[in-house]
Order: sequence, then C-alpha cells, then structure tokens
Amino acid sequence: MLAVTTAARLASKGARRAVVVAGQRQAAVQVVRRTCARGIQSVAQTDRDTITRLLYSIGTKREVERHLRIFSSSSHPSQPAKFAVIKVGGAVLAELDELALSLSFLYRVGLYPVVLHGAGPQLNDIMEREGVVPDYIDGIRVTNAKTLGVARRVFMEENLKLVAALEALGTRARPITSGVFSADYLDKEKYGLVGKITKVDKRPIEASIRAGALPILTSLAESADGQILNVNADIAAGELAKELEPMKIVFLNDKGGMFHGVTGEKLDVINLDEEYDSLMKEPWVKYGTKLKLREFKELLDHLPRSSSVAVISASSLQKELFTDSGAGTLIRRGYKLFKHDSIDSIGADRFRQVVHDRDPEVLAGFQSVTGVLNELKKTPYTIYGDEPLDVVAVVSHPEGEIPVMTKLLPSRSGMLNNVADNVFNAIKKDHRKLFWTAQADDENRSWHFERADGSFTRAGKSLFWYGIQDVAEVERTVKDFEAKGRVERSYLPVGPSAPPHRAAAASAPAGARSFSTMIRRPFNGVAGPSRGYATAASPSTEPKRLALIGARGYTGQALTTLLSGHPHLNLSHVSSRQLAGYPLEGYTKEPVTYSNLSAEDVEKMEKEGEVDAWVMALPNGVCKPFVDAVDRGAESRGKDKSVVIDLGADYRFEQGWTYGLPELYGRDAIRQAKRIANPGCYATSSQLLIAPLINYIKPGALPTIFGVSGYSGAGTVMEKDASGKPISVPKVTPEILGGGVKPYSLTNHIHEREAGHHLSTLLGEGADKLKVAFVPSVAPWFSGIISTVSIPLKDTMTARDVAQLFEEKYKGEKLITIQKDVVQLKDVEGKHGWSVGGFQMSVEGDRVVIVGGLDNLLKGAATQCLQNLNLALGYDEYAGIPTQ
Repeated sequence: MLAVTTAARLASKGARRAVVVAGQRQAAVQVVRRTCARGIQSVAQTDRDTITRLLYSIGTKREVERHLRIFSSSSHPSQPAKFAVIKVGGAVLAELDELALSLSFLYRVGLYPVVLHGAGPQLNDIMEREGVVPDYIDGIRVTNAKTLGVARRVFMEENLKLVAALEALGTRARPITSGVFSADYLDKEKYGLVGKITKVDKRPIEASIRAGALPILTSLAESADGQILNVNADIAAGELAKELEPMKIVFLNDKGGMFHGVTGEKLDVINLDEEYDSLMKEPWVKYGTKLKLREFKELLDHLPRSSSVAVISASSLQKELFTDSGAGTLIRRGYKLFKHDSIDSIGADRFRQVVHDRDPEVLAGFQSVTGVLNELKKTPYTIYGDEPLDVVAVVSHPEGEIPVMTKLLPSRSGMLNNVADNVFNAIKKDHRKLFWTAQADDENRSWHFERADGSFTRAGKSLFWYGIQDVAEVERTVKDFEAKGRVERSYLPVGPSAPPHRAAAASAPAGARSFSTMIRRPFNGVAGPSRGYATAASPSTEPKRLALIGARGYTGQALTTLLSGHPHLNLSHVSSRQLAGYPLEGYTKEPVTYSNLSAEDVEKMEKEGEVDAWVMALPNGVCKPFVDAVDRGAESRGKDKSVVIDLGADYRFEQGWTYGLPELYGRDAIRQAKRIANPGCYATSSQLLIAPLINYIKPGALPTIFGVSGYSGAGTVMEKDASGKPISVPKVTPEILGGGVKPYSLTNHIHEREAGHHLSTLLGEGADKLKVAFVPSVAPWFSGIISTVSIPLKDTMTARDVAQLFEEKYKGEKLITIQKDVVQLKDVEGKHGWSVGGFQMSVEGDRVVIVGGLDNLLKGAATQCLQNLNLALGYDEYAGIPTQ
C-alpha cells in the first residue's frame, strides 16, 4: 500500500488521524480528520478540489473528470437518485470502516448513491447462537415469526452502524428501514414470511438526497395489511434499480468481481447481448454464477442501455467508477457490433445525423456533412459500430495501402460504457496496422494514447498509429498519405511525441508552434489569412469568479450543479439568509459556505473586484437593492464592472438590460452586455414556438399557448429537517394537487406580456405589436414544461411547410431538438435544451398547432443563465453544459 506522507503536513495542531480511502490494491487516498475546540470538523469542509485531485492517483485526470462530470450530470432535482444503486452484501458490512470511507468519498465529491444492504452472515451468527438452524428452500430462507423478529433486529442494528460510521466521517446519512418496498407473500405456505416486491416508493429516497443525506436502506418490505416481510437483498436492489433507472448498479462483495470457473481469472467485462447465450452453455457456469447472470440479464433488460452492473469490492469502488479500466466485473447489455461497406447498410439518414451531431470538424465549421460523405466515396471504406450507433468508426483501406481510421464518433455513453473499446478491438482484428488523428483538446485524448504504439502532435492535432515500430516507416507512410490526400499536410517531418502520460495530461503540445503548409478553409469557401490565424478571438479560458445571491431554491441548486462541471467559472460566494453558516452541498470544486450578504457587502465586493459576475436568484421584486449596490460599487471601475444576470422578472422590460435568449435575439448583444435579464421559463418556450411563424400570423389574430409545468415552478418554502437545518421544500406538492392539473393566472400572466413584448422586436418597423394569449397550469410532476400553441395563419400552409420554417430558423442550434412526434415530458425533463414537434394543421390549413417543451429549471432557468454567463464572460457558449 502506498503511504501518503503529506498527511502530516495537512493536519492541524490538534489530534490527527489519517484514514485510507481506496483499499489495498489502489493508491492510498488520505483524508485528515481534524479536531479543535468544537470537536471534529465536518469532512464537508475539507478541500473538495483536493479530494478530486486525489482520484488522479488511480486514473488520468481527463478520465476521472469525465466520469465525475457524467455522474454529476446524471441526477437532477426532479430525479436526484439517478447516479447509482449500491447493494452491500452482509460480508462487506464486516469491513465497516472501508465501506464507510468509500461511500463518504462519493458524498464528498457531490455524488449521492442509494445504498441498500443485506445482513445474511450476521443473521446466521445470531440464529446459531440462539440454537435456530437456518432452513432454505430453493435458496430462499424460510422465515417464520421468530426468524423475522431476529432479522428485523439485525437489519436495524447493521443499518444504524453504517449510518453512524458515515456520520462520524462528516457524511450525512439517513436510515430508511421501512416505507420503500411493498410486497405480497411469495408463497406463504412454502416460505413463510417472505415477500415478493410489488411496488417501490422512491419518495423517501429522493427526500433524503434533496436534504443532503445518503439514503441507507434495508430490504424489508410491508404487505398491504402491514405485515413485515423478508426480501432477498439482491432482489430488492434489482427492483429498486428498475424503479430509479440509475446509471450504475453496484453489487459490493468481498471477492471483488466474478471469476472464470476454470482459469480463476477475473471477468472484466460481460456484454450480455453478445455473450450471454454462450456463457450460459459453459460447463463452469453453474449454480450461483448461473443464477447471478440470469438475474443481471433480467435486471438490465428492464433498464436503459446506458445502465450497467458492476460487481466489485468496497476497497476498489473509486477505481471502478472513475477509470476506464475499472477494477471489478462490468456487466452491460451492450449491442452486437456491425461492420458495413456502405452507408446504406446502416441507413444514410442515421449516419448523417451522427456526423452532424458528433463530428468535431463539422461542429467547428471546417466541413459539412455533405463534404464528409463525398470524402468517404474516394476510397474503399468500412463502417464499424454498434446497433444504436453509440460509437461509429470509419476506416479507409485502399488496396495495398495502410488503413486510416478517418472518423471515430463516440457518444458520451459510448465512451462511458466502453463501446468504443469494443469497436476499436473489432477494427484491430481486421487491420494489423492503422493510423488515425484526434484533436489535441479531445476530452478522450488519453484513450487514444493508451491504444497507440506511437504519436506526435502538430497544429492542434495528434497523429496516432499502431502496428509500426520503425520511425522511418512511419515517415514514409505519412508522406504517402499526404501525397494522396489521405491526411492533411501538417505532419512532416515526423518527430517524436511527448510520452503518453505527459501528452495525455496536456491540453496542447508544448514547445514551438507548428503551422500547416495547407491553409484550412471552412466548408463555406471563405479563406482565412495566409498563416492560418483565426480572425475571431478564441473563447476565453481565464478562471473567473461568480457570486450567487439567493441560492436556496431549486433553480439555485440546478445552477450550482452545472457550475460544478464548468471548466473555468468558479462559485466563490453563495448568499442565503436562512442558510447562512451552512456548507453548500452539491458543489464539488471547493468548499463554499453560505453567507448572508447585505447590499453594503455587495457594493464593497463589487468596488474591490472580488467577483466577475453576479447571479440574482431572488423572488420577483426583491433584487433591486442588490443590483443598485452593484451599480454603486462599479462606478469607479468603468468598463471593468462585473456582469449581472437577474433570473427574476424585474428587468425583462428594462432599458439598458439585454434580454438573454441567444437562439432568438442573437449572441453579439449578450457578449457585450453587463446587465442581462434571463427570460422566464414559460416565456422561453412560448417565444421559441412562435418566432419561426412570426411573419405568417393572421393579422389581428391571437396565438394562444396552453402551458403545463411541474410543481417545482411554483417555488419553495423553508422548513427544518430532523437535525434542525433549514431545507427547501416545494410550495405546491402532488398531494395538494390531488394528482390532477390546476390552471392558475388565467389572464395577464407576466410571461404572456413578456413573450409578446420581445417577439414584437422581430417584426418590421411600423408593424403592430404582437399579443399572445397564455394560460398556465401546474401539474403533479416535479419539473418540465409542455407548451401547446395554436396559431391562426394568414395564408394556407402544410405541416411540412411549418416544420421547414423551424428547421431553417434553428439550424445549428445545439440546445434545440426538432422532432416529428408530439413532445412529451420524457423528452424534456432533466434535459438542457428545448424540444418541438407534433406539427399539425387544421383541415383548412389556416391554423397550426405545435407542441414544445423544456425543463423549467434548466433551459427555462439555470442552463439559459449559464449560456448567458458564458457569452458575457467570453467563454464558449456551451462550456459546462451537456449538449448531448
């Protein structure tokens, strides 16, 4: 085990104790407990950025940050339990310290797994001491009243031990020993008090996570008449996963994985779609192994393909979750791979869409989709991929020449679930030698280095190859490639690359800058300057600081989560009167404590330039004193004053403020702005629905929008949890709504006036102001808005005509999705963009009805705010925003 000698330097003068978090087979990650006059400090106060960096000892920085970013974005206030279900075997509970440290580690980087534990060995020990012989039928423990009584006691004791161990580490945890699982008798005559789960109530779990505590569950269930029933913990974990649909389902055992019955080697990956049938026929797959595989297949068949099962030891949990190589056994459904010699074999439209959405050359404007297809036809090629096209690779292989992988286009899930490895291995089987390129700033750059025998980087691109060890042969091959136009003329002369571990960590090559001998031109034919310098400034990467005023509500929480994944923008201050003094939860870059900033504090901070931007997440009518304070503080700073974004409605009609809806009113004004009004959630969807048809509306007619929003849009109120800490709870709940939909503000809703006011600016001079009618309703789901608009038209049109107008209006917009079908809640809830579809015409063709939607906390608030922040601060517009 590696000792981390810096622990002593980190410790305070009080009593100190180093705790190892990562197990015997990993680099030790040490966390220092400090004591002071007030006792042990909360681990939540420890430098979270340091904790994240400690993960780099088990994997590269890029892969650790990529996994952390993906896991962090998997959950959302509406569905906070989407990260992982972790089932803890009874044998693992015996190593309580190791388990608690591993779970605490996840908590401290802002991840909230749902933990469910068994207690089989502990139950057997107690029953043996009491002279009770366990009875099993078909592997199921027969449970009578005495056995159940002992089981309840054991489950409670083990649950509280784990909760206490977590709390001792400063990790908030909540014991949940009932109320989640409902069950019927499995077979009362045969098994006794054993249950078959019929329903999972996730509300206690989600409430725990929203309150900032890890939910710790037992597998006991209740029947309709209140009888407690025993349920196998593996089965309970499976049913829980089916309800929550998490990205990861982790089974912790003391063996650390599944093993080959003959060779004894650990099975790293099992792709069920390809391997299940053959595995089940293997003579060594029997008894428990066969049962586990069958259970895993049944479980994953009920879950999205992005979900996977990991069998791992507690000590290796971090390595499994945060590295590409993993540590235990990964079980996933996967897809059977294909290889085709023509685009038509996989569907031309599907292939075009993948290129449009993922090809970095297309996204950067250096190629068009048509250009990619034309290039493809110049040489014989093979397309490799999986059925849902999570990964698509194109290999060009002219007769007698070394192949070149011209495209590797993975989705996020394709990388996360190792589909890219499967596709690459299929290519290696067909080609003993291969060349390919990748951008120097590719977030998966370390993946390329790990699979290449050699590489070097020029002009922002890296050239990789395998199967060739002689540099002279590499140079001859590259020269031949360049002569035939198979790679760009920028890689000669061939020079040594940086060692992979250094090159992978670097975002760009060091040393003298190389230039291409061929000028890069965007596909639109506009040539750049002779040396290839960009005429527009590159997006900034300068670290900047943000203060968030009013951070306790759902929008503030959503924005905090997004900022955790932002590469450059750091949250330095959060202000909430009710939460002052408490640590901010859900922000993983560094510890931040809530303060209660006054207008005088804000003025002083602005005058001294403490932050680069302010976000006002306050109720309507409340933020003016703070904005005025910023203005007073900025008087001496001139053009160097901070950016202010108001999430409320106070400044959406104000002169001197820029209305921040980039997709409709342009980016340039936002880039120059210092005062930005973030649009309302309903108003955003309404304007995006109407804008493409702004010049086709029947004069004097009123477009009418019916909007339905989740109850989070009604805001929050403060209550106190069991510990006395203030927490935000919804103002309106599904119980208050009685499961129904409640219309409100039937006329003159502020978003009605907002939408009409700003849409009118799209009309020509002298045109009458546009008015819209808007009727909102609140519904019993958490977040997500569905807006249905009915627009009378001045001329007859077809649905195809209308859809084409939307395609033209929103072409190239990364956060807008145009679909054929009616937009439903599943299309928008937890998503960062706006979706539109269901274009339908009246019989006469003079009225169109369209459905659009967005998540009111994301594109309707936090995501749109981050777009505006990025533009105003000079960053890439989508920095920190998942766009896939």
